[in-house]
Formats: sequence, C-alpha cells, structure tokens
Amino acid sequence: MDIYLPVANMTENVLVLFGVGWVVGVLSGMFGVGGGFLLTPLLIFLGIPPTVAVGTGANQVVGASVSGVLAHWRRGNVDVKMGMVLLAGGVAGSSLGVWLFAILTRLGQVETVVQVLYVIMLGIIGGLMLYESLQQMRRRRGGRRPAARKVHRHAWGQNMPLKVRFRRSRLYISVIPPLAIGGFVGVLSAIMGVGGGFIMVPAMIYLLEMPTAVVVGTSLFQIIFVAANVTWLQASANQAVDVVLAVLLLAGGVVGAQMGARMGYKLNAEQMRSLLALIVLAVAGKLLFDLVTRPDDLYSLGLPPVL
Repeated sequence: MDIYLPVANMTENVLVLFGVGWVVGVLSGMFGVGGGFLLTPLLIFLGIPPTVAVGTGANQVVGASVSGVLAHWRRGNVDVKMGMVLLAGGVAGSSLGVWLFAILTRLGQVETVVQVLYVIMLGIIGGLMLYESLQQMRRRRGGRRPAARKVHRHAWGQNMPLKVRFRRSRLYISVIPPLAIGGFVGVLSAIMGVGGGFIMVPAMIYLLEMPTAVVVGTSLFQIIFVAANVTWLQASANQAVDVVLAVLLLAGGVVGAQMGARMGYKLNAEQMRSLLALIVLAVAGKLLFDLVTRPDDLYSLGLPPVL
C-alpha cells in the first residue's frame, strides 16, 4: 500500500517505511544510538530528498530514543546529571548546525556534504570500534583477560576547571569535555539528521571513561532533547520535516526500540561493539560507492518540496 508524502513530493510503500523505522528503533534500544546514522542514508536510498531525510530523520530519532530511555531508566542506567551537561552543549551545537545546513541548502551543496560527512565519520568510528572489539575478543579466546581501562584516570579533564562529581557514573571531572562533546555532536545532528549516538557512545566510553552500563541510557537521554531541538529548527527554518513520513517512521521506531533494549542485555560488550561497528562500516561503504560511481542520470532538475 502506497502513501503520498507531501513535503518529499513522492509516494512510498507504508510497510517499507514502517520497517525502516523498526530496524532503526531496534538499533537505538540495543546500542544507545538514536539510529539517525542509518535512517538518513536509508531514506536517501529510497529516493527521499536529502533535506527531507535529514529533517524528518531527526524527528524519528526523538521517538525511538524516548522508548529506549524508558527501558534503561527502569534499570537505573541513566546518569541524568551527565545527560544535562551533554545536553547543554548539544542544544547550542544543534542550533549552529541548522544555520549551517540552511547555508549549504542555498548553495546547493547539502547532498554532497551530508554524504561525505557520513563516509568520513562512519568510516573512522566503525573502523576504530571494530579494531578494539576484535582485540578484546582475541585476548579472551587466548585465555587472557581483556585489558581493562584504567578507572578514574580522566587525563583529558583532570587539570581543567569547573569540576563536578557525577555520582551515577562514578566520575569527578570538569564539565568542559562533556560540553565540548555535546556541542560537536549537536552540530553533526543538525547537518546529518542523526541523534549523534554513534559518536556520543564511543566518546563517553573512551574519552569520559563512563561505565558501559550507564552510557547507553545516558546517551539516549541526551539524544531526545537534541533531536527534538533539531526537528523544531529544521521545520521552522528549512521546512524540511514531512509529518506523514515522520509518523510512519516513529511508529516503527517505538516498537523496535523496546525490542532492541531487551536484545542488548543478551549480548556482551565486545559483541555489541563489533556488531555496531560492522553496521556502521556497511552504511559507510554503500555511501562511498554511491559517491564514486557514475549516476544513471548525469543531470537532474532539483525542485523545491511542495508545502
């Protein structure tokens, strides 16, 4: 059954869109990512205009993240205080990112910039995560205990001012590194239509050295508000949110996030990181292939969305 998407100005199968939202929701619940890193490329692959894919993708991330947070909140795996600090940086960064997105749209370069950013960011992060996970699993199979990270080292924020104690994460660090991470992720959230969890989760584990059990829920908590800010600004400034598309994706995402949260507790940390890394690298590879191959149509006429 096909449905008309008014802002995207095209028709698409309802079940396909619901299925895309469900897959992204499962990833959100399992890994603590908003899922936008996969949703936006998938929508582009389906023929959705990049501006609409970015703006609407951020809206779906909100619903999937809320559903995932509820599951992790019940288990006490959300550091609200850390989430608020990350959120402060994220809101500022996402506001800046929407402004940059509008400039790129006027220049006609938004599609190329979005795809190049995805290839670079996903390739680097996916490669590092896969390498680290394989190293840990190799040590485990060899009878050696996986190398443990040093707890409470925090070299990055140790000598910085404005230190705060985050009791749920067992940290005493400056708020400057979390603010910087939140701001950087906020900019990418606006330009790439993502929640930023695929960057936030590794940063919280390896830079802030938060316990893995707390990272997923805290990441989703922060993503809710950053993605909501991006959705509002994209709708008001760039008119890039398709409500019909958003509702279908949101319905699938909410269902998938609850299932993903339960699935995530059945995998160990190395397996989860390896699986996420492979998914990230697969998406980066498809985007890179589309960038370097010759398109079927060398010339196309870009029309503004019908509002």
